[in-house]
Amino acid sequence: MLEILAGIEQRYNDLTRQLMEVGNDYQKAADLNKERTDIEQIVDKAREYRDALKRLEEARNLTSNEQDAEMRELAELEVAELEPKIPEIEAQLKAMLVPKDPRDEKNVFVEVRAGTGGDEAALFAADLFRMYNRFAERQHWKTELMSASEIGIGGYKEVIFEIKGKGAYSKLKWESGVHRVQRVPATEAQGRIHTSTATVVVLAEVADVEIVIPESDIEIDVYRSAGAGGQNVQKNSTAVRITHKPSGIVVACQDERSQLQNKMRGLAILRARLYEIEEQRRRAELEDSRRSQVGTGERSEKIRTYNYPQSRVTDHRIGLSSYNLPVVMDGDIEMFIEKLSNRDEADKLSASGIDEDDE
Repeated sequence: MLEILAGIEQRYNDLTRQLMEVGNDYQKAADLNKERTDIEQIVDKAREYRDALKRLEEARNLTSNEQDAEMRELAELEVAELEPKIPEIEAQLKAMLVPKDPRDEKNVFVEVRAGTGGDEAALFAADLFRMYNRFAERQHWKTELMSASEIGIGGYKEVIFEIKGKGAYSKLKWESGVHRVQRVPATEAQGRIHTSTATVVVLAEVADVEIVIPESDIEIDVYRSAGAGGQNVQKNSTAVRITHKPSGIVVACQDERSQLQNKMRGLAILRARLYEIEEQRRRAELEDSRRSQVGTGERSEKIRTYNYPQSRVTDHRIGLSSYNLPVVMDGDIEMFIEKLSNRDEADKLSASGIDEDDE
């Protein structure tokens, strides 16, 4: 790890020198300064780490060789202070050295779809929709409904919404996959437990410049939004369905009142889906053992089970269970996110050649 840190510090010094020599090329100065700022915290922490190692070595030498009892006692105190502190600094440095996902700070689109289980699956999709809304509230993020296909008893065949907040993707990306529920449906007269599923897809918001979609690649249809009747029925065709011809992806958006707003939102979702496909392809080429999700990376993988009779929620990727299901369904999913993030960090450290015992 020290060799890696030395290389980063050398790059930092080179950038500092280049900034002093850049002259009036403001774009180059901005690019150099951004790169320098990105690694500045690592350099500061590396210097703190080396300083602590040096002080510890000196203090240990004093405890062994110093004749003056008072000086030896001071050295022993410093050893006692530094020995637990150095592993803490090492852990902080390793976390800083983990390759960052450039999408982590992005807003997200979340798509929840009912799977197997009929009406009960649609009700479970609605439960997940509420769970993510409550989680967003806990994070002080904003949510916006983009598209919904409801059933008459309060469930969703499909619901798509946006969550806006700093670091939304870094936390919610672990939610993609198949979620399974085990419970007695309200319509079940015999009291039998049913198993139903819903799929969740989390997509990072993508800027126009990151994914450019030629007009010739898309087909746009407009239609009237489905409403509850009466004053809520749209008299004009404002809902938009966008078909991406090369991939066959179809995006429908009907929540906004204007056709233009629905088109813009639909294109935003399409860009996010296309970016995700490209990102998965790139990852597969770079590292065969890793995909976009923790575990095997397949979206068909059952990632979590919500067992109502036992009040248990189990994340199968990390073998972690909570026995307080009502709290989880109220949006408290932080324990799963933290453990999944820690596992991903450890995997990335291992892949980068920085083992847990490296110094």
